[in-house]
Amino acid sequence: MPGVSDSSRDTAQGAGWGSAEPGAYKQLMPPHVRKVSWLNPRTLWAARNGVLASWFGDPTGRTRGRWVARRQSAGVPADKVFRRAVPDRFSFMVIGDTGEGGESQYAAVPGFLKTGQGTEFAVITSDVIYPVGSADDYENKFFRPYRDYPAPIYAIPGNHDWYEDLGAFMRVFCADTPPPDPAPRPRPLGRAWWQALLWHRPRPADGQHLDEARKLRSEPGQQAEQPGPYWALDAGPVRLIGIDTGLLGTLDAEQGAWLREVSKGTRPKILITGSPLYVDGERHPCPIDGGGTVDDIVRDPEHHYVAAIGGDIHNYQRYPVHVDGRTIQYIVSGGGGAFMHATHTIPRVSIGGVTERDFRCYPLRGDSLAFYSHLYARRLRLPRLGLSESEATAVIAERLGIEPGRAPGPDTRVTRRTRLVAGLLGAGGRPDRTSRVRLPVRKMYTQLFSPSSVTYTPPFFKSFLRLDVGGQEIRVRCFAATGNRPQELDPPMEDEVVIPLK
Repeated sequence: MPGVSDSSRDTAQGAGWGSAEPGAYKQLMPPHVRKVSWLNPRTLWAARNGVLASWFGDPTGRTRGRWVARRQSAGVPADKVFRRAVPDRFSFMVIGDTGEGGESQYAAVPGFLKTGQGTEFAVITSDVIYPVGSADDYENKFFRPYRDYPAPIYAIPGNHDWYEDLGAFMRVFCADTPPPDPAPRPRPLGRAWWQALLWHRPRPADGQHLDEARKLRSEPGQQAEQPGPYWALDAGPVRLIGIDTGLLGTLDAEQGAWLREVSKGTRPKILITGSPLYVDGERHPCPIDGGGTVDDIVRDPEHHYVAAIGGDIHNYQRYPVHVDGRTIQYIVSGGGGAFMHATHTIPRVSIGGVTERDFRCYPLRGDSLAFYSHLYARRLRLPRLGLSESEATAVIAERLGIEPGRAPGPDTRVTRRTRLVAGLLGAGGRPDRTSRVRLPVRKMYTQLFSPSSVTYTPPFFKSFLRLDVGGQEIRVRCFAATGNRPQELDPPMEDEVVIPLK
């Protein structure tokens, strides 16, 4: 049974450190993998639509509206609710930010397949394909890695899936929906005109081999069709609601009105979103055009939400927030394949009644700091920059004033050097000692340092969720994938929580 081996909270070996037999994940990979270079100017230019949307206005609401209208003209119900017949007790998988296509994505696949045995379906939370959601990338970044998962896979788009106006996503997940009619041409030289002029669009020949790629997941039990980029799925006693937060992490008014409507009723609900509502020790409620926020809807006791799971950030985090006498589990699950976002930059958690005692993350902050210190020690050829996992664990515990997630070695000392390295690499601290420069440093890690953290050797610190639904509760477990053989054979369980449904 997965999860009985040592986890990163038990031993350094459980975290993937030390000598271990490499996993067999490379046998799943195609012979030639085109690696994503996140600091390559050509990649940055292709992914320019997010910047253009922030400069000239976000057009995704209008584009999404045309996609939704096209789906409804094909007979999709207006409420976008679909149902899946499942046993009284059933399980499903959640994995986020998968589609980078390299070692870190494929390293998560063996554990995902083993842990996913007997599950009814899976959901991808954000960014199915990097860097720009191209249809040509689906073969090696979606169909091939999950060819042996026997059940349907549903998805919600992330900002990267929107960089080509969602065309490939709709073709794959929404029954080859033909493109909607183009928007009217904007008036010359206005903001919309400049946006249209500079906007990145798919190549005319993109996706010519998509039909061939689909053969990799062609079994009848694998087929899935969802109502659109946002949807509600009724399965057993729960309703899963997937929302599309577009390029900038917001909801258009039409989708906001739909969300309020499908959130009504006593059925327990789980939100699936590309923009997590609690992340990195902060609350991001997700605004809705016209007023209100997504978190307002989640917190409304009449809507009976028990959890909100978001992607976009490439690690695992969990915040059990107490709201009006009940607990909502806010979860980040974006560790399914893309480069690792640092956790060591997360300050000591104190938000929404959640303290460090309640908060969980993977990788542990000490492992994150050790990972980055070794990475930049190699790249900058500065061996003294590298910290052992034990040194990193100890200095994080000192800076945050917390009990370490895993005990450092008995002879480990926090020295001037380890403190200096931790500070240079943006390690978090206590709220009462927050520096004005720490927020910019954390943003630099998200936007610059983390994308350059792509490595091709373990440990990768990938993760995914298995949710087991019973009549009275949901059991949520986070499993790890390091890229090492021991964790492939027996994926370690990094976190577990049981959510009552009544």
